[in-house]
Amino acid sequence: MAEEAGERRGFGPRKMYKATCSDCGAECEVPFKPTPGRPVYCRSCWEKRRGRRF
Repeated sequence: MAEEAGERRGFGPRKMYKATCSDCGAECEVPFKPTPGRPVYCRSCWEKRRGRRF
């Protein structure tokens, strides 16, 4: 059975927050409330950065 986008099994829909990607500037939605001063990445930029270690 496929779950709807944004839904978690047994928890219902996940609250999403609008944000601006720190790398490319694209508008995106993230499953957490962005913290001022901390970077937020869209899915595409997150995938690119995921393998890197800072």
